[in-house]
Amino acid sequence: MNVLFEDDGQLKAGAILADNDASLQVEAASGKRLKVKSANVLLRYASPSPGETLAEAERIRPELDATFLWEVSGDGDFGFDALARDYFGAAPSAPQQLAVAQLLQSSPMHFYKKGRGHYRKAPETSLRAALASVERKAQEAARVEAWADELAAGRWPEALAARREMLLYHPDKQSLEWKALAQAAERTKTNTLALMARVGAIPSTHDYHFAAFRLQAFPRGLAFPAWGALPALPELPRADVTAFSIDDASTTEIDDAFSVRALPDGGAEIGIHIAAPALAIARGTPLDAIARERLSTVYMPGRKITMLPEPVIDAFTLAEGADRPALSLYVDTAPDGTPRAHRTVIERVPVVANLRLDAIPETFADPAAPDDAYAWTPALRTLWRVVEKLGAARGRNDPARVDFNFAVDWTEPDGRVTITTRPRGAPLDKLVSELMIHVNATWGKLLADAKVAGLYRVQSGGKVKMSARPGEHQGLGLTHYLWSSSPLRRFSDLVNQQQLLAAVAGDKPPYADNDADLFAALADFEATYSQYAEFQDRMEHYWSLRWLLQEQVGETTAVVVRDNLVRFERIPLWQRLPDLPTLPADSRVRVAVDRIDLVAATLECRYAGPLDGDAVMTAA
Repeated sequence: MNVLFEDDGQLKAGAILADNDASLQVEAASGKRLKVKSANVLLRYASPSPGETLAEAERIRPELDATFLWEVSGDGDFGFDALARDYFGAAPSAPQQLAVAQLLQSSPMHFYKKGRGHYRKAPETSLRAALASVERKAQEAARVEAWADELAAGRWPEALAARREMLLYHPDKQSLEWKALAQAAERTKTNTLALMARVGAIPSTHDYHFAAFRLQAFPRGLAFPAWGALPALPELPRADVTAFSIDDASTTEIDDAFSVRALPDGGAEIGIHIAAPALAIARGTPLDAIARERLSTVYMPGRKITMLPEPVIDAFTLAEGADRPALSLYVDTAPDGTPRAHRTVIERVPVVANLRLDAIPETFADPAAPDDAYAWTPALRTLWRVVEKLGAARGRNDPARVDFNFAVDWTEPDGRVTITTRPRGAPLDKLVSELMIHVNATWGKLLADAKVAGLYRVQSGGKVKMSARPGEHQGLGLTHYLWSSSPLRRFSDLVNQQQLLAAVAGDKPPYADNDADLFAALADFEATYSQYAEFQDRMEHYWSLRWLLQEQVGETTAVVVRDNLVRFERIPLWQRLPDLPTLPADSRVRVAVDRIDLVAATLECRYAGPLDGDAVMTAA
């Protein structure tokens, strides 16, 4: 005797070896011996053999149509054997009954299981919905397959264009578009990003990297919300000075300017004038909220994202030919440049010139040199005497290093980059930085002495951090230091200027000591400023790779930093060379450039030997 039985959800056939009422010993068609509960037996029959039963049922099953059987089934519960009799006649064979049972079990859309071997037909509305779902999924699978075929063939399907941003930056792995992309990437043995680049879905590698940052840092977009109009400014006295700024040619947010006035005793009064947008941006106003959200201007080669709207920048930037509101620090200095006294004034400052770094001769740093034809050399020489005294008083010298400046010509397709170098500590850099350090230190002490809260920069144990309390900045050799010299570009400086204006005027400061909003702004600024700086570093890395391609550099020079890490000499790139032999730090070596991937922003290069003679660059 043979049986049809259910085992682990599967229908099986076997020969009975022993019948113990509650259970049976069965040899399945596979030859495996099983103990089967009597309750799991669906049918007992004499012939054919279990193997033949399974084979014959497999042949019969394709002839059965689930929809037809659904149509002829009654509305109540029924057994598979009853449906087999209705379909095949009064005495269906074991293979025929097994085929019906298999179809019922494999058609959950048409039939609901109501117990072992028993079913009920699905309601018509449920069946229609299920069939429609199956049809939809089949159509979706066909679309996925078609898109994957196009992608694998090197074509970017038009239907995927609208989902490009999703696919690149925040993929929905349940979407049809992603499934097609992933399928095509698997077929072509690559990754999805490389495949999108290959099929032309990333026309600009620069825009790809920029958009990734924009979506992360500015999810609501780069447009400024409505902020109304600038309020009327208070009447301010006009300074009797001739002020000038020193910046590179691309600077539009000119925060600082300088002036020099001779004193009768041979000394000089130098003015450090800082743009004063805080006169119009009070705490809690729409413009303050904009600055609070953005926290800083974002810099990168070739472009920037400003903290403040352009009309506000235009109204307060220290542009030449205009009288602009400023918070000014005047330093009374002795004839040798030693500071003797300080005073802080809120005023209008006439700016007569915006000097550009690349146009200023540095003869002012040599007191023995005669004044040249450059009109601003005498004023710069006076400032330089003061700067030397300030630097000596701090007792700190910047380490020798090279700064890299990036300029991008956007008239070229996707931009053409120029990278120039400037030694850190050059006279002009030192002049500006030392005066900014002095104004920030002086105003930091002013706030502390007035017991007015501020956002300070402190350093102890080598770590620099923001603090709502004044503290030593060991790296600069200062007891007080805050950022207040760039209020058009940094929220910390804008907040500090709001506090300084109140302290100078004798008014109640916008932020009290222990103000929760001040501490929150501090934490947010520090995190966001680091995020922006990391992005600037990433984009400088990207443009350095672009420069290597643009200039067709096949070999260049580098300096060993440590182990197998080298620093390129011509551009700000650091790279590990796995094949670099053990060499002392600062050894100069040749590096062969092998492969650059602008989408991944990666570089593959190798050690090409020691450097003989002068540094050279050769084309690929």
